[in-house]
Amino acid sequence: GSHRAAAARAGEPMMSIGDKNPAKTLEMLQLNDELNTVVKSDSMCSRRHAMARAAGLAAGLAMAQVNKPGFAAATKMVKLGADNGQLVFVPDEIEICKGDSVTWTNNKAGPHNVVFDEEAIPEGVTQESISMDGLLNDEGATFTKKFDVAGSYAYYCEPHRGAGMNGALTVA
Repeated sequence: GSHRAAAARAGEPMMSIGDKNPAKTLEMLQLNDELNTVVKSDSMCSRRHAMARAAGLAAGLAMAQVNKPGFAAATKMVKLGADNGQLVFVPDEIEICKGDSVTWTNNKAGPHNVVFDEEAIPEGVTQESISMDGLLNDEGATFTKKFDVAGSYAYYCEPHRGAGMNGALTVA
């Protein structure tokens, strides 16, 4: 144990792999990896997911929990109609990560809906599978969709498309 004593004297951080709890050791290694990802990754989604997993591990959640698909999934909110009654999506451009959802809420100047432009969605995604049927008539009524295919999506409000009520979604 002379090396161990020397390391302790030198004030180097020491990690004992012969720990009584191997699962804890693995969690600490993953936590370290997640924090490195948060610092180094240039992908907003990688950073966000790593941050959520690191926070979960730090809070004592098991690796099995934080590694489940959807653990770090988020929901972005979009208002249909500005507070002043303008016929716009607020915000009209959003970026989400694969597996995230968007909730559109009927705000002002309805009825509104969310219809995706079949010419401007990723290949393999059908317009019907992501567009709304019908209209949101009541203030506060919502439509939520989860997006699993990366790419650019253009959408509009059918009743107000002529007024320029268009939106753009990027799934990273």
